[in-house]
Amino acid sequence: MNFFRRIFKIGEAEANSAIDKMEDPIKMTEQGIRDMKTDLEKSLEALAQVKALAIRAKNDIEEFTAKSEDYQQKAMLILKKAQKGDLDYTEGDRLAKEALIKKEEAQQQKKRCKEESDKLNTSVAQLETNVQEIKQNISKWENELKTLKARVKVSAATKNVNKQMAEIDSSSTVSMLERMKDKVTQEEALAEAYGEIANTSKSIDEELDKAIDVTQENAEDDLAKLKKQLGINNKK
Repeated sequence: MNFFRRIFKIGEAEANSAIDKMEDPIKMTEQGIRDMKTDLEKSLEALAQVKALAIRAKNDIEEFTAKSEDYQQKAMLILKKAQKGDLDYTEGDRLAKEALIKKEEAQQQKKRCKEESDKLNTSVAQLETNVQEIKQNISKWENELKTLKARVKVSAATKNVNKQMAEIDSSSTVSMLERMKDKVTQEEALAEAYGEIANTSKSIDEELDKAIDVTQENAEDDLAKLKKQLGINNKK
């Protein structure tokens, strides 16, 4: 687990480098998780093997227990048979003694299997604890990896935005705005000049019309023509 502590507890001197190369810790973490999964597979295999030995030891205990009880029963039956006279007394003692020896051997085997079973059960418990811890760590670091990847995306997006903002030339932007302002001002002045020219031309036409009084002249001509048609002569 020291491997991951080194990854997620990077010293202050290495922090900036890790941020600049964020893909490296991600790849390292992914590799670490793969290694942990490999360790989990090996631990599960070892656990299965040790459990098999523990089960075998348990079965052996039961087997030797049964043998011990069987030899005990046989010794008792032989002694009872010798006591009844169905078996020679000396032979009965010999056979009963052999049965008790076999019983003792079975007891010793049972004791040995019991000691081995206790050790195996301890190993099984330890392996189960290790397997559970590896599973929890895998889950933990997979969640850490998801968080790390999300942080990388956010930091990359933030960096790109900040980079774009930093690349904006404020002076050139202001200069462009000033040029646009000058252009607008120039267009406005040009429009005003054309307006003044139009107004000037219109004033001259009005002055000319007023001086000539075209309307009055036309009225005089029309009146004279009408009188002529009617034969009216105002001259006396």
